[in-house]
Amino acid sequence: MVVYGSEFRVGVKDDQSPLTGADLASHDYLMGALELLNPQYPVVSEECAVDADEATESRETYWLIDPLDGTQEFIRRNGEFTVNIALIHRHRPVLGVVYAPALGVTYFASEGCGAFRQEGEAEPTPIHVTATATETPRVVASRSHGSTELELYLARLGKHERVAVGSSLKFCLVAEGRADIYPRMGPTSEWDTAAAQCVVEQAGGAVVDLDGLPLRYNAGPSILNPFFLAFGDKSRDWTRYARGIVG
Repeated sequence: MVVYGSEFRVGVKDDQSPLTGADLASHDYLMGALELLNPQYPVVSEECAVDADEATESRETYWLIDPLDGTQEFIRRNGEFTVNIALIHRHRPVLGVVYAPALGVTYFASEGCGAFRQEGEAEPTPIHVTATATETPRVVASRSHGSTELELYLARLGKHERVAVGSSLKFCLVAEGRADIYPRMGPTSEWDTAAAQCVVEQAGGAVVDLDGLPLRYNAGPSILNPFFLAFGDKSRDWTRYARGIVG
């Protein structure tokens, strides 16, 4: 937040994505803190992605973090950026924390314990998805990353309400019942989704690929995710609107 309130510089990483001093400061802090908390578990961060394969090779449990998710929103100073911390066990996120520093809001969940929202230092309150989607589905979409595949999906979905939000906050709106579905038809990496996936799942929802299978972690040769859908109403086949869309 010190960086956020300053005239910070914006760099560019090898993949052409933006980088600020806040990304690096958050990375350094979390790497040290998580290693002290649980030295037996390796920590994989977006800012040390080149080490990801080596760090998680033959490990069934590890930390997966995005020190600053939504750097574009951070640069625009609209407050819609998060810090994402997940614990992965046997290819699944079993603990997740999504913290929005500028908003003073934290979402967190762990397997078997439910999902919660906390404002500042107030008592956390349990959150739950909307188990039956509204007649006109409430769709949350990326503020900075659209695609032709997404527009096709939404055209097939039919009449809907659409809200644009940055970072992993999109998942959190589904988790707390303020949105019915978050369809992502564009590139994301595993650190973008893991923490928030745990929050959605423990709030009663699901995060699945376009074949309806839950997203898995450290289960393939790439850190990239397939296209996916995060939703609350499990009785509705949201994947049928994605037939023929490949990602």
